[in-house]
Amino acid sequence: MSLPLVMGIINVTPDSFSGDGVLRGDDTVSRAMAQAEQMVADGADMLDVGGESSRPGSVSVSIEEEIRRVVPVITAIKKMLGSTPVSVDTVKADVAEKALQAGATIINDITALAGDARMGEVAARSGARVVLMHNRAAPDAVNRSAKTPGSCPAAAGIRDCPCRDLPYCQRSFASFDAPPYENVVADVAHVLEMRVDAALKVGVARDKIILDPGIGFGKTPQQNLALIANLGRIKALGFPVLMGLSRKSFIGHTLGLPVDERLEGTAAGVAISVMQGADIVRVHDVKFMARVVKMAAALRDAAE
Repeated sequence: MSLPLVMGIINVTPDSFSGDGVLRGDDTVSRAMAQAEQMVADGADMLDVGGESSRPGSVSVSIEEEIRRVVPVITAIKKMLGSTPVSVDTVKADVAEKALQAGATIINDITALAGDARMGEVAARSGARVVLMHNRAAPDAVNRSAKTPGSCPAAAGIRDCPCRDLPYCQRSFASFDAPPYENVVADVAHVLEMRVDAALKVGVARDKIILDPGIGFGKTPQQNLALIANLGRIKALGFPVLMGLSRKSFIGHTLGLPVDERLEGTAAGVAISVMQGADIVRVHDVKFMARVVKMAAALRDAAE
């Protein structure tokens, strides 16, 4: 079997949940390129460039601002790393269109083409590959009023909490609310099937579709774990599967750890995802996760 692909995350934002956004000062493109080159050297097979955070509580940016953020970065990547495929992480058709013109070949849409009426047409006309993600998240999907063990020291009156200046506290693990699922794995698979049908109807070719179960988007920590453990059900739909679980809050909830201490939890999720048939893993820590992918794939392929 082929080795799963590693997709490196480049956040051209000031407010990424993982704290790795490159939008700071006037050298955004230089910082993004340094990150891109290092990721490719560390084993990234492709790069995912996004200009708008999708974390809980994030503020939407205008089409013009998002284009201003991502297009120069994609242009620079294609100039310096031309053979590396680039994905644009956006829900806006106009942004996707400009990114494709700059050299991107994949549209990573967390609304599965449902957020912008023109996105399907842009994807179909361009011939780009498109990631359809399951997403039932809502702005108030996470209730931060109740703390679990391992909550933020600032909540207990400690003033030097390292995350005190962030828009929301990365050391605070809340009680998670999510839309009801009769069976999260079956429900996610059913919705993805419907989004595939919608994509096909607007002219997206079947062989251009990639599915993403949407880890962290409108699911509780336990539901995220169930999706990873039962990823074979999504894989059985017959499309390549992308897994984006890197550093996410369900790992923090499970281990009681802040975002900058979730390497091992991410590695465990990536390894199980590969064993379950994931084709692409979208990660921040490329060097380490590329090794995890290689080892997990070797174990998977050794199974009788």
